[in-house]
Amino acid sequence: MNKSATIDFATATNAPTQSQALLNLVAGEARDSLLGVHEVLRRELPQGPLAIYEAGGGSSSFLPTDVLGRSHVTVVDIDEDQIHNNTYAQDAILGDVQTYRFGPDTFDVVICYNVIEHLPDVEAALLNFRDALKHGGMILIGAPNPHSLSGVVTKYSPHWFHVWFYRHIRGIKNAGLPGEPPFPTFFHPLVTLSRLEAFAAANGLEMVYRREVESPRYPEMRLRKPLLAALVDAGAAVMNAGLPRGTDVRRGDYHVILRKR
Repeated sequence: MNKSATIDFATATNAPTQSQALLNLVAGEARDSLLGVHEVLRRELPQGPLAIYEAGGGSSSFLPTDVLGRSHVTVVDIDEDQIHNNTYAQDAILGDVQTYRFGPDTFDVVICYNVIEHLPDVEAALLNFRDALKHGGMILIGAPNPHSLSGVVTKYSPHWFHVWFYRHIRGIKNAGLPGEPPFPTFFHPLVTLSRLEAFAAANGLEMVYRREVESPRYPEMRLRKPLLAALVDAGAAVMNAGLPRGTDVRRGDYHVILRKR
């Protein structure tokens, strides 16, 4: 049942000294972009206590630690195991971000990181996020680029292959277990960055940060499986040679920040 969240800043806890999300990212474009996102949030967010809505929440936050430390975080996730894994949210709600509604002017920031590619109805989720934001509030989205090499492979390969890749290439032994990624993907058309940007502009949201980055899976492979990474990089270079200048099929992820006008 839908309800409005009651934000009690007295229950907010201090954040850990380092962002686990940053610790989990190897050096590369994705990590650099997340640091850029952090700078935008520090600069643009109001001072004082913040109300944060995390749409889909796992075991680590993508917020800068100093922002997280003055925030009351409400997480909504459809997966009970994911709710259980979350250790930093003050309010945890078992629900569907596509249908769960908060009252208007409730949150300063909505975090939707590695989530929209899993949603059948991205439009409904985005409109719910917008409506729950205060004026000038922001939505942070991190998502895969469905037109990249990794995006095409993810979209058209079976889920068992994703689990195999996580376990045997990324070395994540519990991948695919309850509450653990990878999760099934839908790739709604609005996950495509150009369509997301147009939808945002038509629905009262301005883009204040936009960056396409090499998927972190590439630097991970270069560290863990250098021979395989060399083959993949060579194949990507061949594909890039036949595409418009400046295109890199390895740019498999993006970060955007949308602000409510």
